Amino acid sequence: MKIAVLPGDGIGPEIVAEAVKVLNALDLDFEMESAPVGGAAYALTGHPLPEATLKLAMEADAVLFGAVGDWKYDTLDRPLRPEQAILGLRKHMGLFANFRPAICYKELTHASSLKPELVAGLDILIIRELTGDIYFGQPRGRRIATDGHFPGAEEAFDTMRYSRPEIERIAHVAFQAAQKRSKRVTSVDKANVLETFQFWKDVVTEVGKEYPDVQLDHMYVDNAAMQLVKEPKRFDVVVTGNMFGDILSDEASMLTGSIGMLPSASLNSKGQGLYEPSHGSAPDIAGKNVANPLATILSAAMMLRFSLNQEAAAQRIEDAVQAVLAQGLRTPDIWSEGTTRVGTAEMGDAVVAALR
Repeated sequence: MKIAVLPGDGIGPEIVAEAVKVLNALDLDFEMESAPVGGAAYALTGHPLPEATLKLAMEADAVLFGAVGDWKYDTLDRPLRPEQAILGLRKHMGLFANFRPAICYKELTHASSLKPELVAGLDILIIRELTGDIYFGQPRGRRIATDGHFPGAEEAFDTMRYSRPEIERIAHVAFQAAQKRSKRVTSVDKANVLETFQFWKDVVTEVGKEYPDVQLDHMYVDNAAMQLVKEPKRFDVVVTGNMFGDILSDEASMLTGSIGMLPSASLNSKGQGLYEPSHGSAPDIAGKNVANPLATILSAAMMLRFSLNQEAAAQRIEDAVQAVLAQGLRTPDIWSEGTTRVGTAEMGDAVVAALR
C-alpha cells in the first residue's frame, strides 16, 4: 500500500506528522513517501505542484494531504499560488466525489456553536462534486466589458457549467451512500435563478428514480444554509455542486464543535483518493503546537476505509479518537471549562496510546 504524503504549508506539516504517527502505530505494511506541495513547493521549485509531486500522487494508492496557502504568496500570479496545487491534483487525479462527514461527538456537544439539543447525535454526510462548476468552467478571465451596466469598464468573469455525465455520476454516489445510511438525500441547488442548477435538479431527479428506496428532496442553497443552523438533524446525505458544497461543508463543520474535527475524502472512479482535513493552512498558528490534528487523523481513517480496504484499522482509529475525547483531552479550538488543554503533538500521542 503506497501512500503519498503531502504536508503542504502552515499547520500542514504539524497535523500530517500526527496522522503519520497514528498510521505507523497500526503495524500495517505501508510505504509512505513525502513530497513538497503548495507554497513549500513553490519556494523549492518555483511551482506549487511540481511534476515529481504530481507523479508521486498519481502512482500512489492514496494521498494524505495537509493544507496549502500562505499570505506571503497572495501577490503571485494565480497559476503559481499555493491553492492551485490542490485544484491541480483534483483535476489530474479525476477526484470528482468529495465526502465530508459532519459528526458531532457527544463529548463535543457543548463546543458546537448551536444548542446541545440541536447537535447531539448529529451525523451528516455532505457529498460535493469536485471537478466541475464555476471553479473549473471555461471561459474565465478579465476583459473590457462590451455590454452590461458599465460598457468600457474592466470586468472579471467565470463560467458555471455542468454536463449530464458529471451530475449523473455524483448523484449515483450520493444515492448509493444513502442506501447504507438512513436512505435520505437532499439535493442542494439554486434552480430558481441559475440554469445550470435547474439542469442539475432535473438530472438528479431522473437518477433518483433508479433508487426507489431512497427519499429525495430538493432545497435551494440559501434555505439549506439556514436549515443547517435551524434544524441540522433533518439532513442525512446532502449532495451539491462544487461551490455550494465548499461553503455548506464549512458551515456544517461548526456544528461539530470545530472545523478542526472535519475530515474529508476525495475519490475518483478507481477508488484512488486524496484525504485531507477540511480546514486550511492557518499560517497564523503554524509552529505553535496548538492546531487540532484530529481532522487529519480521521481523514487517515477514511483513507484506510475507502482506498486501502482496511476497515478494521479505520474503525480502530475512530474508536481511539472517541476514547481520547472521552478522556477530556482538548486542543484549544475545542477546549471548554473542565477539560484538559493539550497541544498538537500531545493529542497525536494520546490517540496512539489509545490505539495500543
